[in-house]
Amino acid sequence: MSLTNEMNSALPTVISVIPVVNTEEAIRANAFTCLFNHIKLYTGKEICDTEAVLLKKLLKYRVLRKRQYLLQEGDVCRYLYYVVDGALRMYSVNSRGQESILALGVENNWIGDRESMAHGIPSNYNIDAIEHTILLQFPVEYIELFIKTMPAFATLIRLQTKEFSIDTQKRIYAVLNLTAEERYRELLATRPEFGQRFSQNLIAAYLGVKPETLSRVRKRY
Repeated sequence: MSLTNEMNSALPTVISVIPVVNTEEAIRANAFTCLFNHIKLYTGKEICDTEAVLLKKLLKYRVLRKRQYLLQEGDVCRYLYYVVDGALRMYSVNSRGQESILALGVENNWIGDRESMAHGIPSNYNIDAIEHTILLQFPVEYIELFIKTMPAFATLIRLQTKEFSIDTQKRIYAVLNLTAEERYRELLATRPEFGQRFSQNLIAAYLGVKPETLSRVRKRY
């Protein structure tokens, strides 16, 4: 036996233990980190440790594959959703099969049928994923509890409600008064990420214009 072999045989055997990473737990932890950071940036208030424990106990994260439904027309919307990662659309389909998009959502957006949630009635809308999407879902029955016990969350909902009302009014004004080009220019100014994340057909349905009309408009930009 060579000297090298003798030395190797004298060394103790070392078994390397590679830690197992719980991917599901890592996704969940990251989702809550994103939520807490978003609330702090949006409201200027932090979720305290006790509140964080309660949220982690009562909220669940959900993963959607591309084109998977989050909500279908006729179902009651029982959650308000925070988008951690990915993109979604909320839309209706008329009797002719034409789609009208009420809302588009990407990271740090919130989505859900608020009328269905508030009154417990069947939704007129579908929500599905445009990309692989990760969400945190807020059960309707807990939202009032969070508002009453968490100042940061109460501020978040108040600011959201105000912003949602203003956005809705602006969209109605745009449909009634603005040209297709003016609507698209407004979209680029306020939500430039939509132009990068969503197809021309989806943006057209969101703006309430025909795809061919939007195509002509986009050629000028």
